[in-house]
Amino acid sequence: MTLNTIGLDTKKTKDIASDLNELLADFQIYYQNLRGIHWNIKGKRFFDLHVKFEELYTDANMKVDEIAERILTLGETPLHTFDDYMKKAKVKVGKNISQDEKAVELIVDSLTELLKVERMILQKTADAGDEGTNSMMSDFITEQEKTVWMMKAWLGETV
Repeated sequence: MTLNTIGLDTKKTKDIASDLNELLADFQIYYQNLRGIHWNIKGKRFFDLHVKFEELYTDANMKVDEIAERILTLGETPLHTFDDYMKKAKVKVGKNISQDEKAVELIVDSLTELLKVERMILQKTADAGDEGTNSMMSDFITEQEKTVWMMKAWLGETV
């Protein structure tokens, strides 16, 4: 087994970095979706949702940076073109969404997809002893589960 300079198996970190690049692609689509619904939301709930969507896209933007920096920390290169993101992402693109419930449903669907990838990464990082990535995934999951719960409650649904 060959260890990198931060003491992790290079073969395992390459695999984890690949998964993080998938997550990065998904987050970029999620971020862009949030920008779109922030800009295009209409209706009686405009003021509340406009502010909430800005809060969410600001958070997503910070997470994009954290993911990219973690990929670099693991010794790999983060994806950085929209072409790469579109090829790798599983989060669906939301286009021309201006209705409040459709916008919130898009957020729930996107977060559900992000959580799947994050849980898969969490398992791999536990096996690899990669506490840095593991901790980041754990934090992301905790925040996103709460957001899903809140969005589902807003929709009048349960998790």
